[in-house]
Amino acid sequence: MLIIHSLASFVRRLNINSLLAFSGMAGPIVLGITDVTAAFSSPGYNFVRDSISSLALTRFGWLQTIGFLAIGLLVEIFTAGLLFNIKGVRGFRLSIVLLVFFGFALLLIGAFRTDPLGATATIEGRIHGFTATTAFSIFPVAMLFISPSLKNDPAWKGIFVYTIIAGILAFIFVILLGLLPDDIGWFGLLERLLVANLIIWVEVAGIMLLLISIRSGKDRASSVFQGPPTLAGSQ
Repeated sequence: MLIIHSLASFVRRLNINSLLAFSGMAGPIVLGITDVTAAFSSPGYNFVRDSISSLALTRFGWLQTIGFLAIGLLVEIFTAGLLFNIKGVRGFRLSIVLLVFFGFALLLIGAFRTDPLGATATIEGRIHGFTATTAFSIFPVAMLFISPSLKNDPAWKGIFVYTIIAGILAFIFVILLGLLPDDIGWFGLLERLLVANLIIWVEVAGIMLLLISIRSGKDRASSVFQGPPTLAGSQ
């Protein structure tokens, strides 16, 4: 009975911002599950050696396509939550625009497949490669511009340092992937570290937004429970 009461109390605190937070939390989980499932279901695929994009060329590549389409759409929705819940300073709106493009690029990564390694380049493969590079390059810039607002907002200050670190790591991984050839034996591992860094930040920010929305719902519920304020000196 206590569990049911606690669950009901939790649900009452949820609001539209909570739903936006769930979008940010769900996207990385969906991509992670679809990537792992497709990889383990594809004989001969190697997590360390093979790129994430090459999974789309396997029998279960449709799973990875679903994963990228899902996280792209959910990041777009989640970004609205950041826009409405962070006290922005200079550069904040630019960071939101960049995150919108980041989510859209993830959608295109799923919609267009890569070309097999060594094969003749196709338009679809070029679009995939361009959008992947765009998504990975946009993220560290977005972190650079959103971090001052996180530092300025007491509710978000807790992930300010982490956001700086995530941005620096993303920049390093992008440079390494740009310099190293695609056929090195650990390209897949490096690419997965890059993607993991991006989606973990989205997950953490989603959890932060959920906690903020729950606190907001709790404060609102408390004010309703206490009733309207009375005038001083009233009988």
